[in-house]
Amino acid sequence: MSAVVVSSVTKIFNQGRTDEVVALSDVDLTVGEGEFVSLIGPSGCGKSTLLRLIADLIAPTTGTVTVAGKSAGTARKEQAYGIAFQQSGLFEWRTVLKNVELPLELRGTPRAERKARAEEMLALVGLADFAGHYPAQLSGGMQQRVAIARALAVQPPLLLMDEPFGALDEMTRERLQSELLSICAKTGTSTVFVTHSISEAVFLSDRVVVMSPRPGRITASIPIELPSRDDAGRQSPLYFECITAVRQSLRGTPARSVS
Repeated sequence: MSAVVVSSVTKIFNQGRTDEVVALSDVDLTVGEGEFVSLIGPSGCGKSTLLRLIADLIAPTTGTVTVAGKSAGTARKEQAYGIAFQQSGLFEWRTVLKNVELPLELRGTPRAERKARAEEMLALVGLADFAGHYPAQLSGGMQQRVAIARALAVQPPLLLMDEPFGALDEMTRERLQSELLSICAKTGTSTVFVTHSISEAVFLSDRVVVMSPRPGRITASIPIELPSRDDAGRQSPLYFECITAVRQSLRGTPARSVS
């Protein structure tokens, strides 16, 4: 079963009004189980809109979205995905542990069980020693790691991420990219990741999906097979070939096959 299937989806905002905007047009996308897919394209192309459709935060104008074989609405109600945005969205008055516990608390998980699960997730992102801290006491990178731990707390089969590292410095960003890949490998989580960074998309992804300017359409789907996902992988010729292929696709130039 596929993690996500988007079929013939169009999204129109303010339909029928003078300020009508066609954000997405006839989009088809399938994400396999355990696959890491990045969405990339120019600003305003509908990347975040597509992510919000998968999350059932908005509804398509036409077409269908399924998550793990269920409608997007059912998947949202069953907390079948975790989601993280560019801003961590942590509650300042809750400790790190209590922030991670929140989705479990909303689900009615018993206190001892949710505490144990939250501690497990904080250990996974390397923040076990900061459980009693408050968000204001953490760096931006640490806050994003807490947000990822919270998104994973309900053990979702799917992780949706909208530029979660966009506001971070380059070194922190690269470190969190590696940590995210490690977490996804350990948990087997499928991931849909929105980014403006070509290098980030290539380093993280099994596949980079390129979108056109509005109305957003998928214009290319580029498989990425690097020798490794570490500093050596970032220096490999294949890494730079993949970056070139994505850049050419963004410019509308036919990309050479990556081998």
